[in-house]
Amino acid sequence: MSTYKNDRAFTNYVHNNLALPLIYKKIEWKEVKLKTDYAQFIDMTDGIDYIFRKDDAIMTIQERFREEKYQNYSDFTIRYRRDENKIENRRESEYYKMKAHYFTYGIIDSAKNKVNRDSCFIKFAIIDLKKVYEKLDSKAIFISDNNKNKCEIVDGNRIECPIKYNSDGSSSFFPIDIAFLVKLWGSDMVIFQKGFF
Repeated sequence: MSTYKNDRAFTNYVHNNLALPLIYKKIEWKEVKLKTDYAQFIDMTDGIDYIFRKDDAIMTIQERFREEKYQNYSDFTIRYRRDENKIENRRESEYYKMKAHYFTYGIIDSAKNKVNRDSCFIKFAIIDLKKVYEKLDSKAIFISDNNKNKCEIVDGNRIECPIKYNSDGSSSFFPIDIAFLVKLWGSDMVIFQKGFF
């Protein structure tokens, strides 16, 4: 199990050395440099990791990166709850606070401990979270503690997302299948991708 410090170092490395040149530069998004205390504040309160700009448009981003062992998955994951947290107001995770416009999700071609060896993305996607929020609000995407491993399309036009529990008991999360988003609601659910569909 990785520690937070190692996870953060991995995420920061992938953001700076892979995502900036291989994803954001290609769509001409430029990162806005934030003061450290403000960056921490919007991460903790609004689930926003980064702010980007293109011309007059401002984009807020949540990022998550995975190592190569996750390459066969076609979903991105949102942290759901931390029910074992001793501080009650920290039990609801990013799902309850996330206000980012987009979610950048990527899987690299190496293990975490080898990320600095000329890694690149096997696949990545920038998901339009505003559209995902609309589907969650309308129950077209719904979360179910159903003991299943993957999302399923149900009733022909809805996505059922299972709650998954981390083995250390620290938190739960739910996956949303990226290909299902596009199949049901069109390619504009994802604004830029490689390898997911």
